[in-house]
This record gives sequence, C-alpha cells and structure tokens, in this order.
Amino acid sequence: MQDYITSALATLLIVADPIFLSAIFLGLTNGLSVKDRREVALRGSLIAFCILVAAGLGGARLLTLLGISLSAFRIAGGLLLLSAAAEMVFDRRGSRLQETAKTAVDIDHVKNIAAFPLAIPLMAGPGAITAMILLSGKAQGSYELLGALFAVAALVMLACYFCFLIAEQISKTMGITGRAVISRLLGIILAALAVQFIIDGVKAINTF
Repeated sequence: MQDYITSALATLLIVADPIFLSAIFLGLTNGLSVKDRREVALRGSLIAFCILVAAGLGGARLLTLLGISLSAFRIAGGLLLLSAAAEMVFDRRGSRLQETAKTAVDIDHVKNIAAFPLAIPLMAGPGAITAMILLSGKAQGSYELLGALFAVAALVMLACYFCFLIAEQISKTMGITGRAVISRLLGIILAALAVQFIIDGVKAINTF
C-alpha cells in the first residue's frame, strides 16, 4: 500500500506540476479580479479531478472494449510519459503549454478557461490521464488501492489549487531560473517512473 501510494503521488504530482502551472495560471487569468481568479482555480481543480477519477474508473474497461491489453497500454503509456519527461528536461513543455493557453484565451476570451485550457489539457492532460489508467490497472481491482489512488489525485488537485492561489508569490520567489531547475529535476524523476511502467508492461507480457 505504501509503495503504491508513494508511486501514485510522485507520478501525478510530477505530471501535474503545480508550481509550473501556477505561472501558466497567472497568464490565463491576467486582468481578472482576485475573486474571479479564485473561482477559476476552484472550478478548474474540480473539473480536472472529475476527469482523473473518470479515467481511473473507466479507463481499463474502455481498453478491454477496444481489445487492448493493460500490458500494451503500460508500455504505450510509459513511452508517452517518457516523451513528457523529455519535454520537461529539454524545456520544450513550457513553450507548448503556453502556446496552448494563449490560443485558448484568444478564442474563448477567458470565458471558460476553468474548463479549457486549465482543467484540460493543462491539469488533466494526456500524461495525467494515462498515469491514472496505468495506476488504476496496477491496483488490480483492490478497492483500498483505488480509494488511495483517488485520494492522491484529490491531494494533487488540491496542491494545484493552492499553488494557483499563491501564484504571484511563487513567481516572485522562484523566478525563471528556479522554475527551470525544478522542472528539469522533476523531468528526470518522471523519466525514471515512465521507464518503470515500460518495464512492468514487458514483464507482464513475458509471463504469458
């Protein structure tokens, strides 16, 4: 249980990256009042949590309907997370997410930014959804482990929410250099977790 919770917390926390998202949040909510910012932060966190829970509950069943084994998805998901890790290490993720946010703001004029692009694809993006499906599959139907997974997801979304509330302070304290260093360190950890997912998938295939 402890190893599972630790793995889930590390994976989701690194994929979500609340500290980096706080900088994106500032750009998305530029010009909004403090009250409106808090509302966007709360709604975005709740929507993202619901998306992650849905992925954890129904992701494995969807794979079964499509005829995709969990082992194959572990390998594919590991490769996807590895790609996300490479973007973090080589500083390509920031520019991509900022461009996504900018495009959405231009189109929607900040009308529904809590749902898009804040909740999806920034908070509950492909990496986070993939991680939820992989982790729920690792639970192997255990209600205790699934409950722990959803509690971890709630904790990570809560961390994002609080980071959004203090986004200005985080930005001033860390600066550009601080965020860049942390992003690269987290990218290396995520790469290691992604490789572990791939190894688990290969091992599961070899047991058949």
